Amino acid sequence: MDIYIEKLQVTDAEGLYKFELENRLFFEEMVPTRGDDYYNPEIFKNRHEALLEEQVQGDAYFYLIKDKDSSIIGRINVVDIDKSQKIGHLGYRVGQAHIGKSIATKALKLLLETVIEIDIKQIKAKTTTNNIASQRVLEKNGFERIATVGEEFELNRQKLNFVYYILTIRVSSY
Repeated sequence: MDIYIEKLQVTDAEGLYKFELENRLFFEEMVPTRGDDYYNPEIFKNRHEALLEEQVQGDAYFYLIKDKDSSIIGRINVVDIDKSQKIGHLGYRVGQAHIGKSIATKALKLLLETVIEIDIKQIKAKTTTNNIASQRVLEKNGFERIATVGEEFELNRQKLNFVYYILTIRVSSY
C-alpha cells in the first residue's frame, strides 16, 4: 500500500477526530485510554489547537499517515523534544483496518527521513512487552532495544512492562 506522511494542520481536526473515534476500542486494547473527555468534540478541537501550537514552537511534530486517497490511516509523532540535546520521543498508531500491511514500518521510515530536517539527532521509543508488532516496526527501522524495565503495570487484566528503544540518527556526508 502506498502511503505518505503529512504534517498536522488546522484542517485535519474533523478527519482526525473521526479516525480516533472509529479506532478508540482497538487502540485501548494496546495502550491506556485517553479518557472520555478526549472524545468530546469541543475538547478534541481545543487539544488539536494545542498540538498545532506545540508544533509551531518546535516542541513536537505531529504527522498523519495517509493513503493514496488522502484518508487518515494513522498518525506518527516526535514529541517531548529536548532542543538542547536534540532528542525526541516517538509515538505512532495505525487504524485497525490497516494493521498487518507494514504501514507503521513505512511511515516510520518516512518520518526518519524528515527528522534530519528538524535537527533531531536521537529518537527514543517505548512499547509494551505484549506489543510484538510495534517492537518489530522499531527494529526494522534500526532502533536498538536498550531495556525492559520499569514497574510492572496492568492493562486490560494483563501484567506488562515497557520495552525501551533508541535510535541515533546518522547523517551521511558525501
